[in-house]
Amino acid sequence: MKQAKGWMSILVLIIGILHILPFYILLTSSFKKDSDLSSKWSIPHYLYTGNFTNAWVNAKLGKAFINTSVITVIVIILLIVLGTISSYPLARYKTRLNRMMYLFFIAALIVPPLTILVPLYKFYVDLGALNTYWGIILLHVTFYLPITIFLYTGFISSIPRELDEAAMMDGSTRLGVIFKLIVPLLKPVTATVIILNGVNVWNDYQFSTFFLQKTAIRPFTVALSAFFGQYTSNVGWVAAGSVIAALPLAVLYLFLQRYFIHGLSAGAVKG
Repeated sequence: MKQAKGWMSILVLIIGILHILPFYILLTSSFKKDSDLSSKWSIPHYLYTGNFTNAWVNAKLGKAFINTSVITVIVIILLIVLGTISSYPLARYKTRLNRMMYLFFIAALIVPPLTILVPLYKFYVDLGALNTYWGIILLHVTFYLPITIFLYTGFISSIPRELDEAAMMDGSTRLGVIFKLIVPLLKPVTATVIILNGVNVWNDYQFSTFFLQKTAIRPFTVALSAFFGQYTSNVGWVAAGSVIAALPLAVLYLFLQRYFIHGLSAGAVKG
């Protein structure tokens, strides 16, 4: 048994190192000058921040950062509100219609988004939704609402129904029960929703590259991909831009990590 635990610890250590190595190379490359021809594994003996300045100002990542932030924040707010309102009746009223609706949302999870890209693109052209905030926001909400409802429904099902009845007896309305009683109890699963969907929306490239083609509205990932064409020889700019893109998500996870695992397990297991 001890030997098995020892091998398991070694395996975990190896996996951890494999995950850390790309970030190590990313950080060392972002602080190196263009003239530095040393190995990517070596740590620079100086602190050069010019790559971050050039990536942010000269490559106009500031506008792209704002675009991504606006899209991500609005999408997350809509997912939380719509997910809560939709999941409450699915969790509380086990009717045949609600079970069918719940299965419909679960079935939507297995549909690869890229399989409907062509008809979706044509629909967006006819709708005039290309290169618009509301167009890409509607797209993200549509594709990430099923997983949000799945998590919220499972978590709400674990909350005793007696709490709802007690609040109703005290004169609360159904919406009051949802927003004053249920929503405060949803902190763990809401943190999970924010992290899972926030990462996907923030890092989205597949939809943004097709539906946000204008430079003024392109998100961070699309702006960063331009480095590989226009700035192919400048690895430092690419590395610095990647670090800037990763920082907000890292900070967000640090604040919400204590709720994340609990919300994920409760929302996925129960329901």
